[in-house]
Amino acid sequence: MARCARHDHSCGRCEGSLPFDFTMAFQPIVDLEVGNIHSYEALVRGLNGESAGSVIGRITDELVYRFDQACRVKAIELASQLDMREPLSINFMPNAVYEPEACIQATMDACKRMGWPTQRINFEITETELVQDRQHLRGIIDAYRAMGFTTALDDFGNGYANLDLLTDLRPDILKIDRELVRDCDHDRRRQALLKAVIGLAGELEVKLVAEGIEREAEALWLRDHGIYLQQGFFFARPALEALSPQLADSLKALQKKALSR
Repeated sequence: MARCARHDHSCGRCEGSLPFDFTMAFQPIVDLEVGNIHSYEALVRGLNGESAGSVIGRITDELVYRFDQACRVKAIELASQLDMREPLSINFMPNAVYEPEACIQATMDACKRMGWPTQRINFEITETELVQDRQHLRGIIDAYRAMGFTTALDDFGNGYANLDLLTDLRPDILKIDRELVRDCDHDRRRQALLKAVIGLAGELEVKLVAEGIEREAEALWLRDHGIYLQQGFFFARPALEALSPQLADSLKALQKKALSR
């Protein structure tokens, strides 16, 4: 499948409207080192809060490029309307990007229109199992970094998002999958694996975000071992077209408890 020519915005794959509507929910990523909200991840939802799967299940091969672009624009528009001050994390499908400089134009236009700084956008790489051309994906990451964006590798430690990806890719952030995080406060095998990931991140100079935190004990163990950026239901569920309630008091209380251990 041929890629769009450099800076050619008229390939047609991203043009036109979708045959269905969708919206976004926002889930905070917290920083337990300083006790505040670090950023928000935009998550696809139906207009009445239906699951991401119910929306994504309606995407055909012909719509994947259009949908990827529409998600970016929708996330930026809603975040701006909600007066979000924190960085915004947006999922993207690597196979929906032909040429980074061309395919980013709708995103750049939305940023300009809404007054959203590009340095406050992080792109999360999803569906890595579908990526056959890793050099192309590396080119996307490098191009996005040159434009002022940051990138994250999602679901690290589960499925195809494994160590070998890091031989080719140089993301700014690794998001540790829930399968590694679950019961980390008392599961010695998971603790050993997480400590190895912490060491790896230090060597590669990438940040870590732990996903799927559901219990206080998990949050505290991760914080004790230097993983301060965390996300999960323990802190807040995704809020439909809204930002999370004020978390400052609960985060400060958790930070105080961690320091007293």
